[in-house]
Amino acid sequence: MSRNETLFSRAQAVIPGGVNSPVRAFGSVGGFPRFIARAEGARMWDADGAAYIDYVGSWGPAIAGHAHPAIVEAVREAALKGLSFGAPTEVEVEIAEQLCAHLPSLDMVRLVSSGTEATMSAIRLARGYTGRDTIIKFEGCYHGHADCLLVKAGSGLLTFGNPSSGGVPEDFAKHTLVLDYNNPEQLEETFRAKGDSIAAVIVEPFAGNMNLIRPSDRFLHLLRQLCTAHGAVLIFDEVMTGFRVGPRGVQGVVGITPDLTTLGKVIGGGMPVGAFGGRRDIMEKIAPLGSVYQAGTLSGSPVAVAAGLASLKLIQAPGFYEGLEARTTQLVDGLQAAAKRHGITFCAQSFGGMFGVYFADALPQSFADVMASDRNRFNQFFHAMLDAGHYFAPSAFEAGFVSAAHTAADIDATLAAADRVFAGMAA
Repeated sequence: MSRNETLFSRAQAVIPGGVNSPVRAFGSVGGFPRFIARAEGARMWDADGAAYIDYVGSWGPAIAGHAHPAIVEAVREAALKGLSFGAPTEVEVEIAEQLCAHLPSLDMVRLVSSGTEATMSAIRLARGYTGRDTIIKFEGCYHGHADCLLVKAGSGLLTFGNPSSGGVPEDFAKHTLVLDYNNPEQLEETFRAKGDSIAAVIVEPFAGNMNLIRPSDRFLHLLRQLCTAHGAVLIFDEVMTGFRVGPRGVQGVVGITPDLTTLGKVIGGGMPVGAFGGRRDIMEKIAPLGSVYQAGTLSGSPVAVAAGLASLKLIQAPGFYEGLEARTTQLVDGLQAAAKRHGITFCAQSFGGMFGVYFADALPQSFADVMASDRNRFNQFFHAMLDAGHYFAPSAFEAGFVSAAHTAADIDATLAAADRVFAGMAA
C-alpha cells in the first residue's frame, strides 16, 4: 500500500469516512484521497511525495497561491503576539473597514469563523429583522450545513422542502422553499403566492457548489426587485465568489446590491474566517445592539484575521485580477480545444479565478442540467489527470480555482496532459 492508502486506512478507523469534510473522501469519483503533506505556489505534494499542479486551492482561499510569503509572515508575526484573546483587537477593525470599503452592500460587518456560521447567522438575522419565518434557497446551491439549509426540493412548485440530511427535523425544513436556479417564472409565481411570509432569499449569485453556473440576465435582477417589493431580505452568499471573481464580488460585477452578504475563503487567506454584513438598519438588530443573538469565542481570531488582511492586500495589486482571469481563460479555452480535437463531448467556462468543466454538449443553467452531464466521463478524466500530476476537484459538482501563482507554463503543462487524456478517452 502507498502511504496515502495507509493513512486513509488509519483515518477510517478514527474519523467518520476517514475525512473531516465529505467531498475529500473521493466518494463520487472512487479511489482513495491524497493526503497532502505540503503546498507552495500552484503546487501540492502528497504523503508519497507526488507533486500536483493544484486547481482546488483549498476550495478557493489560495487565490495568491499556497504558502504565499506575505501571508505566512503575517501569520507568524500575529502568532508571536498571542493566538487568541477573547477580546477586541485592532486587526478586527482593520479587516472590517477593508470589507466595508470594497463591497457595495456592506455598511457594517460581523466576523465569524466559517462560511456556515456566516450564512446561518445571516438567515437568523433576516428572520429577526422581518419577523417572518420562510426562506427561499435554490436547488443545487450550498450554503453550509445549518439545519434549515440542508433541504432539497419539495414534491412540486410552492411546496416546502424536505430534509436532505439525517438529523434535520421536518419542522425545520418546512420553513424552507427550494426553487430552481435560473427560473424567473417560478420565482415570480412563488412571490405572488407567498411573498408576504418570506423573510429572506439566499442565493449563490454565481453558483459554485453544483459546478460553476452563471445566472441568466433576468434572474438576479428579478430577485432584487421581488425582495424589495415584498420586504424580504436578499442574501448573496459570496463565501466562494467574494474577492474570487473580482475586487467587489459578484455584486460589483452585476451591479446588484443585496441586503446582506456572506463571506469566507479569500478573506481568511487560508485560515478559518467568515463574515456576514450588510445594511446598517439590519445589522443593528444583532446583539448587543439588538435582539438577534450571535456569538463566537474565536470570531475575529487575530492570527486568522492577519492572514486575511495580507490576502486582501495582495489582491489589490495593479493587474492582479487581469492576470488571474487571463490564466483561467487560457485553461478553459485550452481544455475545450483539446476535447474538440478528440471528439469528446465537453464544455467549460470561467469567471475571474473560477472555472467549471462539464462533460455535456452545452453549459448548464440549472441543477438538473448538471445532473444530466456524463459523470462517468468526468471520473475518467479526473483520475487520469490526477495520475498525470494535475489535481482537479474530486467531484463533477464542484467549481475549480486558478491562483495568481499559476504560470502560463503551468497551464500549458496541464493542457498537454489533458490532450493525452482526451486522446485516451476517445480511443
